[in-house]
Amino acid sequence: MTRPDAKLSIVIPVHNEADVIPALLNRLTLVCRQMGITTELLFVDDGSSDNSVALLLQARRRYPDIRVLQLSRNFGKEAAVTAGLNHARGDGVVLIDADLQDPPELIPDMVNEWRKGADVVLMKRRCRTGESWVKQVTASVFYRLINRISDAPIPVDTGDFRLMSRRTVDALNRLPERNRYLKGMFAWVGMPTVTLEFDRDPRAAGKTKWNYLKLVHLAMEGITSFSTRPLRIALILGLLAAGAGGLFGTWEVLKALVLGVSTPGYASMIAMITFLSGIQLLCVGLLGEYVGRIYMETKQRPVFILAEDSDNQLQDYQPTLRVAGNDQNN
Repeated sequence: MTRPDAKLSIVIPVHNEADVIPALLNRLTLVCRQMGITTELLFVDDGSSDNSVALLLQARRRYPDIRVLQLSRNFGKEAAVTAGLNHARGDGVVLIDADLQDPPELIPDMVNEWRKGADVVLMKRRCRTGESWVKQVTASVFYRLINRISDAPIPVDTGDFRLMSRRTVDALNRLPERNRYLKGMFAWVGMPTVTLEFDRDPRAAGKTKWNYLKLVHLAMEGITSFSTRPLRIALILGLLAAGAGGLFGTWEVLKALVLGVSTPGYASMIAMITFLSGIQLLCVGLLGEYVGRIYMETKQRPVFILAEDSDNQLQDYQPTLRVAGNDQNN
């Protein structure tokens, strides 16, 4: 059970969301007043080039519970969320996007489940209003694909919208990855979980920052971060290609020796070289994805650089290799 005086942090990553910030603030502050719980609104600005920061700092004069972290540049949403989790002070932490596709009015329901003892309250999308059918289909295929190959199954049709207890957030903050796929990390940590369903709204204003190229990059990050099975698939493809080449060559020799049939080799040679070259390039590229991530991890750069904290607490995020006092064995 959660303490009666428990504090809640609501972490909101922001990148060029000036159009939606006024409506977001109105709805969030109204929800916080209705809950009757001590709350901090922790906005993480991920290198915005519009006046998002100015609007947030102006709102902070009216609402002292607002806190603004400004990253030194655009590090990406995963880094912005990591910064928010690292600096959140609450006993419970809610993650929510700034675009109002995830209704803030559902936060009290999440808090009720948290008070009953849930460490994680997941928000599962029943429908995704305002999103193209292409995005919905590709998202559905990706979640099912990664769950087939990953050792830590990721809940289907869930995003970052969730509530986590303090011990869950502390465990996440101690994970050492620099290349961070947070949905996989949330699943890996585990903890007692309750799932609530909701209908996702269209974006309230502005434009999405996620194009298909970025989504493909995120998908590759997720697949390579939580499974080595693609490498095994590449090995199997190589074995199958080598076996097929060997059988084909044997067949051509037998035809020539036993049946006296000579097959012109130009076309078959081109086909075989093209096939084998494709397999080789696929496997080399896949291996390169893993090697590239190893290379980035060995640099040990911080996930983000904090340029300014509205509470004047300047620090970088430096993950350790220990979780809750125990050695990290994974």
